[in-house]
Amino acid sequence: MCFSVQNGVKPPPSLLNIFKELQDDLGIPIPQHGNLTKWAKQGIFLLNSSLTVRAGEPMSHSKIGWATFTDAVIKKISDQKENVVFLLWGKFAQEKRVLIDASKHCILRSVHPSPLSAYGGFFGCRHFSKTNEYLASKGIDPIDWSL
Repeated sequence: MCFSVQNGVKPPPSLLNIFKELQDDLGIPIPQHGNLTKWAKQGIFLLNSSLTVRAGEPMSHSKIGWATFTDAVIKKISDQKENVVFLLWGKFAQEKRVLIDASKHCILRSVHPSPLSAYGGFFGCRHFSKTNEYLASKGIDPIDWSL
């Protein structure tokens, strides 16, 4: 689960920005932890384009084949499911748009929640309420975003 950290580990800055947007969007208080297991149990699948990096070296494993795997996962979900909400946060995620059948799914795009870019469009994107509005329009239970 990208962004998630175990209990007792300080939430990283990008996750804190996700929580800030969640609070502004739905009024949900910022939690004291960064464990997103509750989201995963509701079907939220958090996926980075690279699943590993060398410590302290962002993107250090971006060219070792992870994209082949993550592209296949996204394409399989798109092909085999319906009414999935894809939140594409950041340039790399937005490049995955071509793998998703927009006639069957909802695609929401924004800049990455990183402190370097969050003020460029992540804050105010309202992806959490938009996700729940889409799900409700399809007769699907909304996500309980609280932790």
